[in-house]
Amino acid sequence: MSDTDLAQPPQVGEALAALRAKRQLTLDELSRRAGVSKSMLSQIERNQANPTVAVVWRLAHALGVELSELLEGARPVATGIDKVAAHATPSLASPDGLARLRILGPIELAGQFEWYELIVQPGGVLASQAHEPGSREHLSVLSGSLQVEAGPDTQLLQLGETGRYATDQPHAIRNTSKELAVGLLVVIHP
Repeated sequence: MSDTDLAQPPQVGEALAALRAKRQLTLDELSRRAGVSKSMLSQIERNQANPTVAVVWRLAHALGVELSELLEGARPVATGIDKVAAHATPSLASPDGLARLRILGPIELAGQFEWYELIVQPGGVLASQAHEPGSREHLSVLSGSLQVEAGPDTQLLQLGETGRYATDQPHAIRNTSKELAVGLLVVIHP
């Protein structure tokens, strides 16, 4: 953050207007809920007034959002492309060291929607315990072949094929071939 960024207080007007519109609240309704005058709300939304922390807290509470959403939501949206270098992409290895997951999705989506590059050496296995009820995985084979086990079911996936299966049971992905296998693994949590 530059000194220029610190010299200006956050402009919450745009974020406030967007959240109020999203919740289909009039200025009168939000004024009653937050205990902030309608004229003050109007001035804040037009960036003609900077509210105190107490006022921002009351507005956030009335809108059902975190205080930071009003403050950070008012910051300009970053433009351009956010590039992550290959060496900066985190990865996890299976206990046998023969399967590796490269974490492609952003950390803020973990536990909701995750995607990985899965690289499995011959004989390697990525075994997992049951995830929460309703969880599913989608495995697309990009090279080689991979065998998926989900509960009592087993399916061999060849190059270009995708397997979709419930993961609220023990499950595993195995490379039963003699060549390296690569897949794209997407995990969706309820």
